[in-house]
Amino acid sequence: MMSLFFRCLLLFVCGCLWFTQLNAQPLAKLEKNFHEEVAPILIRSCIECHSSSNAKGGLNLEKLASALKGGDEGPAVVAGRAKESLLYQKIVPSKEGAKPEMPRKKPPLKTEEVKKIQDWIDSGAVWPKEVVLREKSKADGNFWSLRPVRKEAAPVVKEVPEGWGKNPVDAFILAKLREKGLRPNPISNPRDFIRRATYDLTGLPPTPEEVTAFEKDCAKDRQVATANLVDRLLASPRYGEHWGRHWLDVIRFGESRGYERNEIITNLWPLRDYVIRSVNENKPFDQIIREHLAGDVLGPGKPDLEIASAFLVAGPYDDVGNQDATAAAQIRADQMDEMIRATSEGFLGLTMGCARCHDHKFDPLLAKDYYALFSTFSGVVHGPREVATPQERAERTQKIQLLEKEKKDLEQQLKQEQDSLLKLALDKEAEISKEWKRPALSRYGTEEIFEPVEASHIRLTFEGTDSKDPNQKQAKIDEFEVYNNDANPKNVALKANGGVAVGNSREAKDFNGAYGAYLVNDGKFGERWQAFGNQLTISFAKPEKIRRVYFSSDRTKALGPDYPLTTFVGDYTLEVSQDGQTWRKVADSHDRVPPTDVRKTARLLAKVTTSDHQKKVASLNKSLAGVNAKIAAVPALNVWWVGNRRPAPGPFQVYVGGSPQKKGDEVAPASLEVLRQNGSSYKLEPSRNEADRRLALANWITSRDNPLTSRVLANRIWHYHFGTGIVDTPSDFGFMGGRPTHPELLDWLATTLQDEGWKIKAMHRLIMTSQTYGQSSDWRQDASRMDGDSRYLWRFPPRRLHAEEVRDTMLAIAGKLDLRMGGPGFKLYEYQQDNVATYVPLDVHGPETYRRAVYHHNARASRVDVLGDFDIPDPAFAEPRRASTTTPLQALTLLNHRFSVDMASALADRVTREAGADAPSRQVERMFQLAFGRMPNPDELARADTLVKEHGLKAMARVILNSNELINLR
Repeated sequence: MMSLFFRCLLLFVCGCLWFTQLNAQPLAKLEKNFHEEVAPILIRSCIECHSSSNAKGGLNLEKLASALKGGDEGPAVVAGRAKESLLYQKIVPSKEGAKPEMPRKKPPLKTEEVKKIQDWIDSGAVWPKEVVLREKSKADGNFWSLRPVRKEAAPVVKEVPEGWGKNPVDAFILAKLREKGLRPNPISNPRDFIRRATYDLTGLPPTPEEVTAFEKDCAKDRQVATANLVDRLLASPRYGEHWGRHWLDVIRFGESRGYERNEIITNLWPLRDYVIRSVNENKPFDQIIREHLAGDVLGPGKPDLEIASAFLVAGPYDDVGNQDATAAAQIRADQMDEMIRATSEGFLGLTMGCARCHDHKFDPLLAKDYYALFSTFSGVVHGPREVATPQERAERTQKIQLLEKEKKDLEQQLKQEQDSLLKLALDKEAEISKEWKRPALSRYGTEEIFEPVEASHIRLTFEGTDSKDPNQKQAKIDEFEVYNNDANPKNVALKANGGVAVGNSREAKDFNGAYGAYLVNDGKFGERWQAFGNQLTISFAKPEKIRRVYFSSDRTKALGPDYPLTTFVGDYTLEVSQDGQTWRKVADSHDRVPPTDVRKTARLLAKVTTSDHQKKVASLNKSLAGVNAKIAAVPALNVWWVGNRRPAPGPFQVYVGGSPQKKGDEVAPASLEVLRQNGSSYKLEPSRNEADRRLALANWITSRDNPLTSRVLANRIWHYHFGTGIVDTPSDFGFMGGRPTHPELLDWLATTLQDEGWKIKAMHRLIMTSQTYGQSSDWRQDASRMDGDSRYLWRFPPRRLHAEEVRDTMLAIAGKLDLRMGGPGFKLYEYQQDNVATYVPLDVHGPETYRRAVYHHNARASRVDVLGDFDIPDPAFAEPRRASTTTPLQALTLLNHRFSVDMASALADRVTREAGADAPSRQVERMFQLAFGRMPNPDELARADTLVKEHGLKAMARVILNSNELINLR
């Protein structure tokens, strides 16, 4: 028989099954009610301020558990008791006519909405476990840029103008023009086209000979001539320099650290050379992106690939450092944010930085997406490191191994010699220390009194400092006082009394004389002389009988006994002189107690050192110097600014409100949630090493099913050809960015780019051989009324040259352009560095600066003439679109800057050589050919001849350099 226990158990189970069955329908109804009635209210009115990424008052209403837990004031929801729940109390007025406390940023809830919240809580606050409330973004996964890229056939356009329709690009453009009631312009003239195309691909003007040859070829077959021209330009190494510069804008390449110290970086130029080389080689662009993110993973021990990943650390970062853990964590988070923004905006066209503090307000990007990228880059640290092949490392090691052994032996002998001498000194310490009868010197004030002596000068010579650090050599003195022997002693060293202080000082290039010797006798204690030697001399206004000296480095005791800024002298000697030539000692510190063990050891060693020991040490040091010289002669391995890698095992969490001190939900390295349905999506265990994370990200970004990367890249190419992209916000394909004027064409270009293996030269050919690109830029009033910016390309949009093109053009037509490629860049500023870096623009640009502007050492916050005047961007940020301003300074620079004047002189000299010294008209004609690719018309020639006769050929050259035609493209 069944026991009583099992009978009861059976009845209990049956009862539970019956109860569950009875309540299944009501529970489902309550869950549906939450989905349809309650959740929308919470999302609309509460989640913006009470989510895991933005928990105001500590309250998170994303889940039931966090709502029950509540925030700073206690539980928000008490299931079954609405009136005891803070959530309900906050949304109802405290008294009639009053405004409810919540929501603060939005209108109060309607009466029926408050009732829904009350009923929901009173009914038990049923909230399905799987439901997480999120604030809705303006866009979702169906937004145009997040939908799969689809290649559709080019539209068929009837009654196509002559020459149109052969290129698929033209079909898309023409169809849109017809839709908008517009017609295209006629074809441009050959001279305008070759100038346009040459600048477009190389950033330089065509030579007169190239213009003439193209015009002749066009007379035979315009289409063939255009194709040949484009192929020739794409094969030029100048192409990689120009289009590499475009990409350097996107990846915010800058050669200084930024922020307030902004120290220069001298070893990042290999990244610039990598970009130029890769573009010239037509390396697939998906491969370039992968190498930017994980070049060191794809090619360990291959410098040409490792340097590509310097992209990650090519942006600005705060290197000041901070001992406070909270501040240090925030600085590190800022570094990660800079990498995340550069990656997401540059490759994906997404403003991921907006999800740092909370889910993106406009795009379907979650805070956990942001911190998934954070975890991916968490092992990347700014800084330089050796980059070399295994073979290079082995060869260098082999060369220096024997030398290092010899060096180690010599260092051991020196150590033994010093140790034996130190032992002898320590044995005699008790005897020697008897001489130390006076107290140790003090930073707060050290006094020397001696027999009155007549003097015109006094000199302090010191050995070492009072620092406990033996490597600290720089002593500091805030005031040095010398008193005469009068009944009322006067400080005769004081500047106000005629004293003059002289001593080598630390140089501050950003503030000349900031630490000069004049500070020791200015009568103030706040600033200090910082010695760059070991002597200070003070001359008096007239001979004085002196008897007392008092000096210090922290007279007011403001900074404490061991503060580095107040490092004082160590041992010292005081001497006086009548003539500044013959000196007599009046006092020293050798009978004082040594201020530190460092000084004590030095004194002891000085007492026991013999001439034999000195000779032996000198011999060993000479041999050691010889070995060190041989080691230094062995070529060092490359040290480049590629960043360092460190383990970063996690766990990783969302930073609530962007604060590293407020940790939220855990995250793992993963692709974007909104694109999770794509086959290339991934999610890694946090335990995977940092190299795996970056490689997974790189492969996902460049995967064929990622709808963003190919669209963004195709749009960038279009942007640089026409001045504006199909999407006019090249780094923002989100809700707040522009919308594509030709969405079908953009997708067609994106898929074509993928089909061509991501090689962008094919895309150049496609675009530049189209009738769309070949149109004239002539303005038409009828078309401009409908499309003033020519977004639909009824004409080719004219543009002004970019800053680098302006400078390179002046050098090119003057015959001064140095076409050497690669290597460290030149500087158009004097770099000065002390506490902070200062970049002083050069007034004179010498021949060493006549290289292409892409090789200029482009430091952040460095204002340089000519380039800066024409809107070269500051690489503190990525620059997807160059500004093009018009300012008076541009005209003044082209007319009067020393560089412009030098180039005008060089241009005049060139045409004199090439056209003949006695042929003014031919000189002017040659000048027009070099600058504009054409001959002057009769009126221009007549006016130019008059100018040359009255003011000379150099004046005519200055006019040419200031012409609109030179710096504007049609």
